[in-house]
Amino acid sequence: MRARYGSGGVLVIDKPRGPTSHDVVAKVRQTLGTREVGHAGTLDPMATGVLVVLVGEATKLAPYLTADDKEYEATIELGSETDTLDADGEVVRRKDVPEEIRSALSSLGPPLHPLLERALAWERARKEQVPPSFSAIHAGGERAHRRARRGEDITLEPRSVVAKKIEILRAGLAPTPWITLRVKAGKGYFVRSLGRDLAALLGTVGHLTALRRVRSGSFGTEEAVTVDAERAAMTARLLPLAIAAARALPVARLSEAGVKDARLGRPVPREGIHADPHAAALGVFAWVDAAGDLVAVGEIGENGVGRVSRGFSGK
Repeated sequence: MRARYGSGGVLVIDKPRGPTSHDVVAKVRQTLGTREVGHAGTLDPMATGVLVVLVGEATKLAPYLTADDKEYEATIELGSETDTLDADGEVVRRKDVPEEIRSALSSLGPPLHPLLERALAWERARKEQVPPSFSAIHAGGERAHRRARRGEDITLEPRSVVAKKIEILRAGLAPTPWITLRVKAGKGYFVRSLGRDLAALLGTVGHLTALRRVRSGSFGTEEAVTVDAERAAMTARLLPLAIAAARALPVARLSEAGVKDARLGRPVPREGIHADPHAAALGVFAWVDAAGDLVAVGEIGENGVGRVSRGFSGK
């Protein structure tokens, strides 16, 4: 696929602790000199790591890039809970950590202590999760965190979640009992809620003291730049649209006639779409032209006809 940056691309930023995701977007806008910048998957101000930033027409890829699993390293302090469920909040509750849990944390396996293994197994099997009150979820027509900051008592409805991996990396007792986890989860999963719920399973309370996203879909920290990088460095790391789309979607190549139809938003006949024979016959694809440039994201229906979901200028 030919590198083409005129229409934009995807940039992986290693977000530092402190700024919001919107702050990072504003900085990238300033550095690259364009207003067309968004992101795929919010990180809390306290969190660090992979923030997938979308430049130009790459903003149209947001629904597809946010759908992938995300992987984190999270440290939970046991014995105290904050209103935000992280270190940016105020302590609202304290509870002693059971002596048996302290002992388990001081001498991690293998094999893992049965109490720890049972708690992890419970969280891995969880199908629903109650989001934190301090979150961007809408509640009563307003963002929940705005209502929570006014002191309103908010209980959000449980949401369907999937955790594909939860494992203990490290643990200790000083200055207070803590656990560092590796977590891989699907869209909509709150690691702050995991900190609250896992602590409860261990007979205490807890909150996050550190959270680092190491991977969002196929985008990892190894390809990230800092938010303070100069324009040349950011531009050098900007992934072209077609390459970024192919990270999340199967690719289908359009014939010349198929490209014309797609550019005009018309249905693309079966003979105009050439998908990888190993890919699913139906569903959403990244459609590219003969040069490998992204033409559209399109869906192939049961009749084999393709319909454009998102079109790209190719300029």
